Amino acid sequence: MDLGEEYHKWHSPVIGRDFEMLVFGHSGYPVILFPTSQGRYFQNKDQGLIETARWFLENGKIKIYCPDSLDSASWYNKSVPPAERARQHTLYDRLVLEEIASRATSETGHDRIALAGCSFGGYHAANFTFRHPNLSAFCFSMSGVFDIRSFTDGYYDDNVYFNNPVDYIVDASEPALWKMGIVLGTAEHDICRGQNEWMSRLLAAKSIPHWLDIRPHRDHDWPVWKEMFPQYLSQLPGVSP
Repeated sequence: MDLGEEYHKWHSPVIGRDFEMLVFGHSGYPVILFPTSQGRYFQNKDQGLIETARWFLENGKIKIYCPDSLDSASWYNKSVPPAERARQHTLYDRLVLEEIASRATSETGHDRIALAGCSFGGYHAANFTFRHPNLSAFCFSMSGVFDIRSFTDGYYDDNVYFNNPVDYIVDASEPALWKMGIVLGTAEHDICRGQNEWMSRLLAAKSIPHWLDIRPHRDHDWPVWKEMFPQYLSQLPGVSP
């Protein structure tokens, strides 16, 4: 069976330019899957991550939305001041909320969504989840990063704070945070293992349920993420094989 792949391109009123996305599946629980650092909307397909979800897609269990990134205009854009990098990311968060998440819930009939991503995509997944807990029911961060301050050259404002999970999660009090499925996937030799352990300690300090999944003898790379993704998807309601 085919994976129901669809290509979408539209002019985003939020960022004022065209935006692209791939969608996979015909029905089921909505999953927004972010690319890695400065990755494109087709990266997760090209790297084989979508293929690991074939059973779920073919059986109508999930529908995956793969948006483009805006990293090159935001955190990775050294040609603009840090304040503008943070502002650009805030626009990206708004784009995902207003133009992708709203579409995902409308098309699938679900009120809440799952967020997932590898490496810097794990940051996007966690940040969106924690910023919008009443919409986000599951977060599958694979080798994610959670402290964005290395991208701001010492600059700090509200846009940095509200997009830096290790900061704002300390003050978070939204009840929905205690009612979601959070997975922090990492590996024994993962360059981001320390960040995942740090985030786990912050969540544990607030008694927010989560799973810190450290894979032994593995590294920060696609092979371990392709193991993790289908296993994490099986936690979604009504999707287990």
